[in-house]
Amino acid sequence: MSRAMRIIGWTLGGLVALLVLLALVMTLMSWNWLRPTINDRVSETLGRPFAIEGDLGLSWQWDSWHLSPRVSAEDIVLGDPPELNQARSVEAGSEEARTARIGQVAVSLRPFALLQKRIALHDLVVRDASANLRRVDETHNNWQLTSASDSDKGKSDQNEDSGWQFAIDQLDVNRVQVALVDQVLDVNATATLETLGEPVRWEEVVGSDQKTNSNDQKVADNPPASGDSTTGGERDFRFAWQLKGTYRGSTLNGDGRLGGPAALREGGRFPLEVHLASGNSRLDVVGTLNDPMKLAGLDLQVGVAGDNLGDLYALTGVVLPQTPPYATKGRLTAELDHPEGGVYEYRDFDGTIGDSDIHGSLHYADGTPRPKLTGELVSKQLRFADLAPLVGADNKETGNSVNPDQPKDRVLPVSRFNTDRWNTMDADVRFRARDIVHGESLPLSNLSTHLVMDNGEILMDPLSFGLAGGHLNTTLRLSGQASPLRARIDMHARGLQLGQILPNDSDLTEGLGEINGDATLSGRGNSVAALLGSSDGELQLLIEQGRISRNLMELAGLNVGNYLIGKLFGDEEVAIHCAAADLQFNDGMVRPRVFTIDTDNAIVNVEGAVNLASEQMDLTIKPDSKGFRIFTLRTPLYVSGTLKNPSPGVEAAPLIARGAAAVALGTLAAPAAALGALISTSAGEKSQCGALIQRMKTD
Repeated sequence: MSRAMRIIGWTLGGLVALLVLLALVMTLMSWNWLRPTINDRVSETLGRPFAIEGDLGLSWQWDSWHLSPRVSAEDIVLGDPPELNQARSVEAGSEEARTARIGQVAVSLRPFALLQKRIALHDLVVRDASANLRRVDETHNNWQLTSASDSDKGKSDQNEDSGWQFAIDQLDVNRVQVALVDQVLDVNATATLETLGEPVRWEEVVGSDQKTNSNDQKVADNPPASGDSTTGGERDFRFAWQLKGTYRGSTLNGDGRLGGPAALREGGRFPLEVHLASGNSRLDVVGTLNDPMKLAGLDLQVGVAGDNLGDLYALTGVVLPQTPPYATKGRLTAELDHPEGGVYEYRDFDGTIGDSDIHGSLHYADGTPRPKLTGELVSKQLRFADLAPLVGADNKETGNSVNPDQPKDRVLPVSRFNTDRWNTMDADVRFRARDIVHGESLPLSNLSTHLVMDNGEILMDPLSFGLAGGHLNTTLRLSGQASPLRARIDMHARGLQLGQILPNDSDLTEGLGEINGDATLSGRGNSVAALLGSSDGELQLLIEQGRISRNLMELAGLNVGNYLIGKLFGDEEVAIHCAAADLQFNDGMVRPRVFTIDTDNAIVNVEGAVNLASEQMDLTIKPDSKGFRIFTLRTPLYVSGTLKNPSPGVEAAPLIARGAAAVALGTLAAPAAALGALISTSAGEKSQCGALIQRMKTD
C-alpha cells in the first residue's frame, strides 16, 4: 500500500472514530443542562411559559442502513398566554392554566434528508398527552401561538412556497386527550384519540359504488393529486376519536376516525370521518383533506341537520336566514390555497326545510372587500308556512314559535331583523319553487326570486309567483346600512281569481270575480311591525264581478266581516259589481281615499283610519240602498278596537239619507283616476268597475 493510501486510510479511520466518539459522548452525556436555555428561548418566542420538566435525551439507532438521531423528552408543559389569564379573570390562588402537557415524546430524524429540504421523521411516539383549549371572546384564546401582527406576517409568508417538505413514516399514539372550552360558541367538550387495533379500509367506510354526480367519481375513486404517492392502503383509517360534552346547554356527543401518518405526505389525501350530535343538530362527514400538510383543500360528503339554518353563522360565517328545522346532504369541496382566498362549493345537495324540499348548489368564495355566496336553489314543493320565520312570524300549521316575545295583543310580528350580519358577506342567489302549499284556501305556484346582497343592501327583484290563477310581481329593497332598517316594496297583482281562493267544495266558487291591485310602500324599522308602523305610500285594489256573503266571511275566518255582512245584507249571498279601494299610508296611518263596494242592493262606503303602529282601528261603514229595498240596518256601522281584538257595532246616528251615496261619489273624482289602470282589459265593456269609476269622475 502506498504512503498516500495509508494517509487517506488513517484520516478516514480517524474521522470515523471521531464521529463514533462524538456520538458516544452525545449519547452518554446528560442533555438536561440544555433545558433552561431551550425553555427560555421557546418561551420568549411563543410569548407564553414553556418548560421541559423531565429528562431530555439523545440516542442513535440504525434503520435501513441509516444512522438516525432519536430525541426524547418527558413532561413537556405549555402554559396559557398571560393576556388570556387576565381576560378570563383567573381566581386568586388558582394555578396558572396550561394549554398542553405531554408525558413523553420521542422522535427519530433522518439527518441527510435535511440536505434535500425534507423534514423526514422515521417515527414519532407520543405518550400521555393532553391539551386544554380555551377561548373567552373573539380575540382571546390559547391555541394561537403568535400575536395578531405575527399572524398577518405568517399568512403572507405562507403564500410563498418555502420548498420544504414534511413526512412521518410511523406514528405511535397511546392516548391523547383534548378539552375545549369555547365561550364564544358555548362549547365545553373533551375529545380522546386512540390508535385502532386494526386499520379500517377506506372503501368499507365510503362504499364502493357511491357516486357524487354524473361528472365526478366518488371521493374514494378520485385519482391522487399530482405528486401523491399514497396508495389505497395508506389512505386507510388508523385512529379513532370520541367526543363528549355540551354545546349551548345541550349534550354533545361525537365519534369518528382519522387516517395514518402515511397520508400526511406532501400532496397526499388524508381521510377523516366525523359524526357529531347535539340536541336536534347533527353533522356527518366523510372524505379527505387534500395535501394536508399545506391544508390545500378538502373533498367531503356532508350531511347536516338542525333547528335553524341561521345558527350556522357562528360556525361557518355564512349569513343564512332564520328557518324551521332543516336537513341537507351533499358534496362539499374546497380550494383552500386559492391566491385570493378559500373557495368552497356545496354541490348537488338535497334536503328539507320544515316540510319543504330544497335542492341546488352553492358557491362561497373569500375575497375583498367581502366574501360572496352565489348559487341556484330549487324546491319542488314549498310550504308557505316554512317561510314564516323569514319575517319573524310563527308557523301556525305546526305551532312552532320563532318569536316567543311576540305580544299577545299584537298581530304584526315584532321579531327583529339581524341586520348587523348583512355587511359581512355579499350574495347573488336565485330560487325557484314549483308548487307552493298554503292550507286549503290560497293556491300559490311558480315562486321565483333573485336575491342580491351587496354591502348590507338586499334587493329581491323579481319576487314573483302565481296566485289564484293570476300573478303577483314584487320588487323588495332593504337597506341594512341605515339605522333603523329602511325598506321599500313595489307590488303588482293581476288576474287573481276569487273562485280559486275558496275551497273546491264551496258553493260560492262559480262566478266569483277578479282582483287587480298595485302597492308602493316604504318604511323604517327593524321588524315587520316597525316597518308597517312607519310606512308611507299607497295601495289601490279592484275586485270585479265578485260575490259576498256571511258564509264567505266564515270561510275566511273574519268574525268582523261576518258581523258586518250580516248587518248589511242579512244572510243572503250578494253580488258585487265592483269593490274599489285606494288607501293612503302616512307614517303608519292608513286612510281610504276611496273604499267603495257596489252591490246589487247598495253602495257601501268605508271611512276612517287604521293605525298600524298601535294596531288601532276606527272605521265607519256607511251603506246606501238602491231603489226601495229595505235594509236590515240603515244606520252606519263601526269597527274599533285593535287588529287582534276588533270591536264592531252599530253607530248611534240618524238614518242615512237616500242621496248620500251620490254625494260621496262626487267627492271621489280625484283619486278615482288612479284606479282606472287596474280595470281588467279582458272585461271590456262589461267591466262594472269601469262604470263605477267613470261615475266617480263625473258625479
